[in-house]
Amino acid sequence: MLKQLEKLSAFIGNTPLIELKNDDANLFAKLEYNNFSGSSKDRAGYSIIYNGIKSGRINQDTTIIASSSGNLAIAVASISKMLGLKFIPVIDPNINSAYESLLNLLSWKVVKVSERDKTGGYLLTRIDTVNQLHASIENSFIADQYGDPNNYKGYFGFTEEVIRSFDHLDYIFIAVSSSGAITGVSKSIKQKRPDIKIVGVDVEGSVIFNAPPVKRYISGIGASQVPPIIENAIIDDVVIVSQTDIIKGCFELLNEQVIFAGASSGAVYLAAKNYFKENRHVTKPTALMIFPDKGHTYLDTIYNKQWGEQLAEKLSATTVA
Repeated sequence: MLKQLEKLSAFIGNTPLIELKNDDANLFAKLEYNNFSGSSKDRAGYSIIYNGIKSGRINQDTTIIASSSGNLAIAVASISKMLGLKFIPVIDPNINSAYESLLNLLSWKVVKVSERDKTGGYLLTRIDTVNQLHASIENSFIADQYGDPNNYKGYFGFTEEVIRSFDHLDYIFIAVSSSGAITGVSKSIKQKRPDIKIVGVDVEGSVIFNAPPVKRYISGIGASQVPPIIENAIIDDVVIVSQTDIIKGCFELLNEQVIFAGASSGAVYLAAKNYFKENRHVTKPTALMIFPDKGHTYLDTIYNKQWGEQLAEKLSATTVA
């Protein structure tokens, strides 16, 4: 299986880098949606599965289980399908309909939870369900994006790509969820270029940076618990965006840069733009943004005007209450 998996490595990483139009900073974007299954999580999924096989915890009869309603599930499902392995993603109602349909095509079985956890999200319920499945299925392996260090180690290659691309770089803006990207990139890049500042971008209602939990309706950014692996991250600054601002950021990214990307990309784009408007520099800074995935799976949510209006009403009602 390792030899078969190694062939896939040629289609993960070395993603395109483009410069965007902006008056306040030299903004660059790494288009991670050009990876094998369409997102930056291919780096994490590959690393977790590869090391699972290498350590002997995954063999041809292993069932892989993961808590994910997004890109990690798609990445692991695609890799598992290629290797002929059974895969069970544990998803929740915030999943985009396109992702759910794709996971039903790629996976051995899909388990969908419906009960919100004590934080108002679904993550803790999903993790409990994963642990129950793991206990009941013989020869099963948890692709744990929250605690497995192989998640963030999968992004060490990203750092090598950045070092090759930039003689000078001031900032990297990275959205947080399972926190593999921000942990792996910050940990490895600070060893070689400690002057580069890492800015984490999170959503209101996420508890990653110790904010109070609030119901969240947008997948792909934020979390209902602090991911254990983030303790290895080296983060210089944090920007928190609202759920409605994520929608705004996605449309601005599309209209201003003609980039049709997902929730995390819109959040990062808006965060970076506002950051340099509010924090003026003597010389024009150079910043890199990670754009994890494309916008197709958000057509029913973020790019749907009616859905956005309903979200604003829900959030307004919550604020008033």
